[in-house]
This record gives sequence, C-alpha cells and structure tokens, in this order.
Amino acid sequence: MTLPRFIVGMIFVILVVAIWSVLDSASVGIVLLRAFVVAVLLQVGYFVYVLVMVARQSRKPAEAKDASARSDGTAGTADADDLTIGPLSR
Repeated sequence: MTLPRFIVGMIFVILVVAIWSVLDSASVGIVLLRAFVVAVLLQVGYFVYVLVMVARQSRKPAEAKDASARSDGTAGTADADDLTIGPLSR
C-alpha cells in the first residue's frame, strides 16, 4: 500500500468515525477524541505494516542466496566475506 493511498483511506475512516459520532449525538470534544484515537490507531497499524514489509524484503535475498548455495552443493560452507564483523576485524 502506498502512502497516498493510505492517507486517503485514513481521511475517509476518520470522516466516517466523525459522522458516526455526530449521529450518535456525541459532543464536539468526544467527536474530536474519537477521530484522534482512530488516527493514532491507523498510524500505528500502518507503521507495523511497513515494518513487516521491510522485514520480508530483507529476508528474501538471504533466502535466495541460501537456495542457490544448496543447488551448487556448497551449503554449509561460508565465504571469508561472510565472517567479517566490520572494518576493525582485519
């Protein structure tokens, strides 16, 4: 889901909650509180969604590398580059 699509959906959901609150004869403060809570919940949900998508993307190249290593018959061996920790590990 792209950010513009999310923003349009978020605005639509907030409007629906606000209209529902007005039809429920809620005060202006309650309408604003409900809209704020819905906005926060949607934003947290979108953040978790993005984290999951990033985690899936970062795992895919590693899985593809493991699969190609197994097909070459070299599963279980590691390259010297894979064992380095950083620039200080020379």
